[in-house]
Amino acid sequence: MLKDKVDVLMVGTGEYTTGFVGGTASDSDKGAGVVALTMFDLRRRGKVDHVAMCGVNGKKFPGIRNHMKRCIEDVYNDMDLTCKTFPGDDEVNPKSYVNAVASCKPGDVAIIFTPDDTHFDIALECINKGMHVMVTKPIVQTLRDHKILAEAAKEKNVLVGVEVHKRLDPFYADARDRARSALGNFQYMYAYMSQPKHQLETFKAWAGKSSDISYYLNSHHIDFSEWTLAGIARPVRVTATSSTGVAKARGMETEDSITLTVQWQNFNDKTLGCGVYTSSWVAPKSDVHSQQRFFYMGTKGEINVDQGHRGCTVGQDGKPFASVNPLFMKYTPTNGDFSGQNGYGVRSFENFIDACQTINDGKKTPDDFNDGSIATVHTTFQGTAILEAGRMSLDSDGQPMDLIYENDTDIDPIEIRPHQF
Repeated sequence: MLKDKVDVLMVGTGEYTTGFVGGTASDSDKGAGVVALTMFDLRRRGKVDHVAMCGVNGKKFPGIRNHMKRCIEDVYNDMDLTCKTFPGDDEVNPKSYVNAVASCKPGDVAIIFTPDDTHFDIALECINKGMHVMVTKPIVQTLRDHKILAEAAKEKNVLVGVEVHKRLDPFYADARDRARSALGNFQYMYAYMSQPKHQLETFKAWAGKSSDISYYLNSHHIDFSEWTLAGIARPVRVTATSSTGVAKARGMETEDSITLTVQWQNFNDKTLGCGVYTSSWVAPKSDVHSQQRFFYMGTKGEINVDQGHRGCTVGQDGKPFASVNPLFMKYTPTNGDFSGQNGYGVRSFENFIDACQTINDGKKTPDDFNDGSIATVHTTFQGTAILEAGRMSLDSDGQPMDLIYENDTDIDPIEIRPHQF
């Protein structure tokens, strides 16, 4: 018998899932979280049934439950926060996801928001169970691991996607369509994304140890380029540079800012374009949590987008002046109800849940979503290759890295090699 709702396992209990960081609500723009709030609202609206959450330290769960009651149940009407949790409240178990996945069934959905270096093992466990999987960007850190996940997803016939919500931002989506339809071949792009330096504390468990700020933030605009330039151009060379000092002064061996310079080659005439992607987590606190902007130029026109400033500012007693972005997440209730369903932070997950339901119903196949409607594991190889090549370049004192393809028309890199001058 077909089920008209999906069961969801959330893997990861941090800022993006619950909004709970360091024993209290995050002071970012996601204090009530995104993933858990969205899943509870989807259950209220009849699209999700059972919800479970998995972390490493079960001792955090009493605080997380209190936090979600205060920020979700006490704020919005009809929010059922019933949620099975792994591991137990008195346990610490880095492999608790194995037990959590074992409790699930084929056709269930896993949403993974954990440190970058854990994505591969957790996602593969879920895929092998026959679950549909959505992984926060970057889906993995190496081209090798990406290929393994893609092959496993195909073998198990499940949908595996990357959570890159910028694709649903109306400004970014319109810019993408304009670039593809009217701006000609790719020439140049500059993208910048930052977070304030107190985020170094939020991410201190893994920052510089298992990942870096480029994997964490440059992944957004690199995905935008891969999505926008699909069939138009492909990346062929990556060179990375960095800034250091602030994090190291805090005892963290990691870069403050990372810039990836990516050479793209247009398919139709082999001309070259250049993309420059900079990310930082040492910005000062300002009117936005994250500065986000890009400039795009094609052979026939250009676009500027400032995602951090949407023309809406708020001043409130006891709070700093802020430029807000309700297009991402609208936390303010309407007549007591959560009313943020149109935010692209919510829609990113709802679209994936809807896609999984249509697959479970037999109305569509996972391959149907390789059309760009969802960033699937099969259509995001370039992003992984660029990010891995960037890390390789940094570790080789800035040596350029070449992305290798099987032929002149292929779009998926198969290898990364140091450039020979």
